[in-house]
Amino acid sequence: MRHNKKFNHLGRKSAHRKSMLANMAVSLIQHKRITTTLAKAKALRVYVEPLLTKSKEDTTNSRRTVFSYLQNKEAVTELFQNISQKIADRPGGYTRILKTGLRLGDNAEMCIIELVDYNENMLKEKTTKKAARTRRSSAAKKAADAAPVAAAPAKKAAAAKEEVKEEAPVVEEAVVEEAPAVEEAPVTEETPAEEEKAE
Repeated sequence: MRHNKKFNHLGRKSAHRKSMLANMAVSLIQHKRITTTLAKAKALRVYVEPLLTKSKEDTTNSRRTVFSYLQNKEAVTELFQNISQKIADRPGGYTRILKTGLRLGDNAEMCIIELVDYNENMLKEKTTKKAARTRRSSAAKKAADAAPVAAAPAKKAAAAKEEVKEEAPVVEEAVVEEAPAVEEAPVTEETPAEEEKAE
């Protein structure tokens, strides 16, 4: 009886299942991407992601713990030397599952499981999308939406004023002619020689 055991048994006894998951984890660490069934990929993700988290802290204890799961020295070395540097700033979610369709023989759902930081094509797409895309705050949208709403009553008031102006009779103002301005005589500046003569 399963009695609330939530993990997928994958139709195998526990020893066979652990051995299979360990082999799949070693293959994933060495090749960075493997093709398998969807059920096995989901079970592998639960198995390998805690090991990847453990590899961020390079201590003897964490190496021994990971080795007890993988039973492969080369995979442990690869994990702690190369992969741990790539995933250092990622807070979980180290693997990605991409569905590839159905298997021809038994119609099983197939997929690719890969390490996220090693798929260069998807990383390039993300950087280009981030550069092209801009985000605006909801406050700016609210202000833009409120501006036409606020402008509507003002337009109505302006239209009402124009109607009032058109209805009111136009009174012509009397034109008052101004007297021509008296021209002032030009002021001549006295030269220093003239000032001496005057003294």
